[in-house]
Amino acid sequence: MVNPIRKKRIKEARWSFAMTTIAILIALIIVYPFVNVLAVSFSSSAEVYKNPMMIWPHGFTLNAYHDLLKNNLIWTGYKNTIITTLVGTVLALILSVLLSYPLSRKDFRGRKVVSGILIFTMLFNGGLIPNFLLIKNLKLYNTIWALILPGAVSAYNCILIRSFFQSIPDSLTEAAAIDGASDIRILFDIILPLSKPILATITLFTAVGKWNSFFSSIVYTKDRNLWTLQLVLREMLIAVKQQSQDILDASQMVASKSMDYAAIIVATVPILCIYPFVQKYFISGMTLGAVKE
Repeated sequence: MVNPIRKKRIKEARWSFAMTTIAILIALIIVYPFVNVLAVSFSSSAEVYKNPMMIWPHGFTLNAYHDLLKNNLIWTGYKNTIITTLVGTVLALILSVLLSYPLSRKDFRGRKVVSGILIFTMLFNGGLIPNFLLIKNLKLYNTIWALILPGAVSAYNCILIRSFFQSIPDSLTEAAAIDGASDIRILFDIILPLSKPILATITLFTAVGKWNSFFSSIVYTKDRNLWTLQLVLREMLIAVKQQSQDILDASQMVASKSMDYAAIIVATVPILCIYPFVQKYFISGMTLGAVKE
């Protein structure tokens, strides 16, 4: 007769092996496209034409990156994107915290009304034309601020931050208030130090959104020197594809694909470098930020 304990351990080992195998397969499926993009971007056109599904560079070359980065406009795009991402993220974080903290306080009169208005903005908005007219009337059109101020406060982010603030025990803030601490001091000395997970989560959300944004540049700017990186890459790739289609040469089409993938790497790698620094906060922020006690 088989020992029940041994039988249970064998069953658990098989289950663990099956789950590990499935997890590895899912990870490979997720990682493969990025590895393929990286390999193609460093490969020669002839090798890409023969094996577009490669996972390792063949005929190593930097031609795609050279053709992409030799355009001075791309460095201007980098500068604009870095400015809008840094300033926009810091501004969004400050405004979101200052709005969320009063809404998390039970003694704040009218917080339900303000919360309702905040949620209303998630469901309805004025539309593209009213937003454009507003930006123009505020004298923000064709300025860097037109890429930063619109959408500086996200209702979704405010709800996450508010929920996290509400999960902090009231006894901490009550004790500080008894000792004579003002609301501002309670916020900066007690609430924010305990809110690193949700703040890191919101920072990552906002930074990625700002980094990948290109629609605002299309709508609110006309000066090419104000274009963000994503819009610059879009225009460059459209021009390369159009040129390749006019030539009707297979090698040019493959070269265009290599440049496409190089553009993906150029636009993605910088923001990916931020994730490892906030990853440990990101997971806890996503789980705790949605819990209300």
